[in-house]
Amino acid sequence: MSAATTALAALAEAAVAGFGRTFGRPPTSLWSAPGRVNLIGEHTDYNDGFVLPFAIDRHTVMAAAPRGDRRIRVASVFADGPADVVEAAIDDIAPATVDGWSAYPLGVIWAAGRLGADLAAAAGLDLYLVSDIPIGAGLSSSAAIEAVVAIAIDELWGLGFDRSTLARIGRLAENEAVGAPTGIMDQSAVLLGETDSAVLLDCRSLVTQVVPLGLADEQLTIVVTDTRVSHAHATGGYAARRASCEKGAAILGVPSLRDLTVDDLARASAELDDETFRRVRHVVTENDRVLATVERLRDAGPGAIGELLDASHSSMRDDFEISVPELDLAVEVARRVGAVGSRMTGGGFGGASIALIRRSLVEPLRQAQEQAFAASGHRAPEVFEVVPSAGAGRLALPGALPGSLPGEETAR
Repeated sequence: MSAATTALAALAEAAVAGFGRTFGRPPTSLWSAPGRVNLIGEHTDYNDGFVLPFAIDRHTVMAAAPRGDRRIRVASVFADGPADVVEAAIDDIAPATVDGWSAYPLGVIWAAGRLGADLAAAAGLDLYLVSDIPIGAGLSSSAAIEAVVAIAIDELWGLGFDRSTLARIGRLAENEAVGAPTGIMDQSAVLLGETDSAVLLDCRSLVTQVVPLGLADEQLTIVVTDTRVSHAHATGGYAARRASCEKGAAILGVPSLRDLTVDDLARASAELDDETFRRVRHVVTENDRVLATVERLRDAGPGAIGELLDASHSSMRDDFEISVPELDLAVEVARRVGAVGSRMTGGGFGGASIALIRRSLVEPLRQAQEQAFAASGHRAPEVFEVVPSAGAGRLALPGALPGSLPGEETAR
């Protein structure tokens, strides 16, 4: 049994046990959704651009059982201590009535209704969530919650949505119920991911392509360094960057920054103030880098994408100004140790970096980053490998199928 399978099995056991303690009965179904790492393509999603994320082998797992009424009870142990239980009537769930962490799962139920689900006959549910995705690290712990609830209610209530629609439901929940102005990348990655592959998403058309990564063929792996500087997308920095992009597009007379190319940057420089221009330049060049990365992966393999990862970080640090000293240090150390390429990943203002690196250098990288953070007076980072993995799905209840492992997927 691999480490990832063992970890997922442990989460499944914890979800089942926690459900029983909290609700006084066993669950009838079990679901999981992964976190995600964005290989490249940051802040391009809400500009109708291109992104290249992949699902990872860290998960949110949810145990569920129907109720005899029309109420939702959702419990979480994302923080230390006893489970926090929130209860609401299905008909009363709306952006104005949800807050805190429960806005993510409850917001999905509201968003499903907004996007066409007939919830009039939906039975109530008890839901219990556990996770090993670091919160605030830029690995989409929020999208994992949204996805695991979305796939569960889609099947349990017979909604009949495809995965692209479930991603839209998650985005609507995050935008309107949570109040975070994010794009659709995170939800698409955790719902559409495949093993050893990234997902190229055109955020305008929502068309996706699976892009094989081929990491094992070159003895490469991806290491995440969680700086443990927490960020929150509902706060001002993310929203301010989005507003700058919208301002730039309006001044330049295009529907979105997706409609600009690098050839338009000279005109943009002349017509925009310096800050807005730099925000625009990041998005335009980042879109180019995403497409170039896909081309190089297909033609030359993952060892050929390092300079694109490096350039992406420089752009986010200098033009979009969303990095922090801890992220810059993690990237600098990774390059010094010998990474093929390294960049911050996620929305910025904290969170995590990634390094594409040879497996033999993982432990030297971990040690070097821990030493560098200590020397700089920063909080110790969490450094771990991630494996490109399958997206959200239903799990077998522990002991439900002869010969199955707890946490083994039975459906996608």
